[in-house]
Formats: sequence, C-alpha cells, structure tokens
Amino acid sequence: MYTQLDIETHFEGKLKIAYLNQPETMNALTKPSLSDLKDFINECSNDPAVRCVAISGRGRAFCSGQNLDDAFVQGNEHHDNDIIRKIVTDYYNPLVIEITHCKKPVIALVNGPAVGAGAMLALICDFVLANEKAYFAQAFSNIGLIPDTGGTYFLPKLLGRQLANYLAFTGKKLSAEESKSYGLVAEVFTEEEFNSKSMEILERVSNMPTVGLKLTKKAFAHSYNNTLKQQLELEGDLQQKAAETEDFKEGVSAFLQKRKPEYKGK
Repeated sequence: MYTQLDIETHFEGKLKIAYLNQPETMNALTKPSLSDLKDFINECSNDPAVRCVAISGRGRAFCSGQNLDDAFVQGNEHHDNDIIRKIVTDYYNPLVIEITHCKKPVIALVNGPAVGAGAMLALICDFVLANEKAYFAQAFSNIGLIPDTGGTYFLPKLLGRQLANYLAFTGKKLSAEESKSYGLVAEVFTEEEFNSKSMEILERVSNMPTVGLKLTKKAFAHSYNNTLKQQLELEGDLQQKAAETEDFKEGVSAFLQKRKPEYKGK
C-alpha cells in the first residue's frame, strides 16, 4: 500500500485498487487527485504484474465531482476566464484517455453517491459494480455546465439520445438499481455483500487472459466509428493477435485436457 495525496492504493495479487481518499469532501476531485489517478492508471497499464484495476472511494461516497474550492480558489483568486477549459483539458481529458486506453480492465466499485464528474469517472470504466446505497447524478446542469469527463461522448452511446438529454438536463438522481436497468451498471450488491461480491468478480477478471481482454476493449472502442466491413476486418486482425498469445495456447490445452486454465496474462 502507498498513499499519494488524495488517493490511496492497494496491490492484492494481480489486482490493484485506487481509493479516492478525501471522505470529508465526499471524495471531491482536485487537480492533485486527478493527476495522481491518471498516473496510477498509466502505471497499472504498463505493469505486467497488474492484471486488473479498480477505482473506489473511501467513506460514504464514491465521488461528489469536482471540488469547486480547488477549481476557483486555490491558485486562481482572480478567476481566470478560461480556468474551466484548463481544468478539463489539463486534468480531466488526460484521465479519460488513460482509463479508456488502459491495457488492463478498469472497473469502478461505486460504494456510494457518484455525482457529476464522479458519475462519469465511474461510467467511463469498463464496467461498474455498485452498492445498493449508491446513486448516480449528472449534476452539471445544476450549476450551468455541460457533462464533461467524457459525458457528451459516452452518455448518448450508453443511454440513447432521449435518456442522455433527460438525465443531463434535469440532473435526476438514479438509484443503483435504476442505473442497472438503464445499462449503466453491471451488478448491484447489498451493502453487506458489496465488498465480498465485488472482490470475487475482480479476482475472476484478474485471472482471465489479459491480452484478450485488452484486444476486446480495443475492438469495442473502434466499433463506435467503424462500418460493419471495417469492424469485421478489425476482428480478424485482433483475433489473430489473440491467437498468438500464450494464454490462447493455455486455454486450448486446458479445454482438451479437461482442466482449469492457468492464464499468465501473456
């Protein structure tokens, strides 16, 4: 375990978890925490010992969004006209790119409220596991802003135009179960089972063929803009790469020998 300013990280076997660690602000995001989280994801992406990555929050919240004091007070007493653009382009956008391009699965463990940029931080991950007490709110409109942290890109794709507009315009809170019904959340667990059930899933993913999962992420990402023909060609290319991995050979051998495979992520 080590601590970097506003985040706390743990390495457990093949799994590395970052906890947003400012419970007194419901883990509101600051420039240091955004930078540390970006560096954490980059480190995990390039560390062969890491096979799965998770992001969660300490205390009763996952993340309450941007810390407005950090944005408008610290080091910006005169409220520069382009301060918001600088925060988005210098801190949020690099984090979105790191998470979406990470070579390992990145999973959000939403232990409580996820609001504004905090909601999008969860939703840009590969999938979301949520505590039944959690909720999600696109609260940007409450202060006259638009969804950032990839919100305008991912929300219409996850929800369709109607629901994306509805949630962005109203800032409506969605319970964990409602979010699951909309396809925003993969699983919802009771408060008592959240930690144990989430860990079971994380451990399963961390023992899967890591390169194959990376290639799956790449294929899904390209599907947003590819034609069917382009996507089929990409599938062929990526499938060949997957078939050249040690894990593919191990998977075939285990199947033929009727035993459980032991993947090494190579």
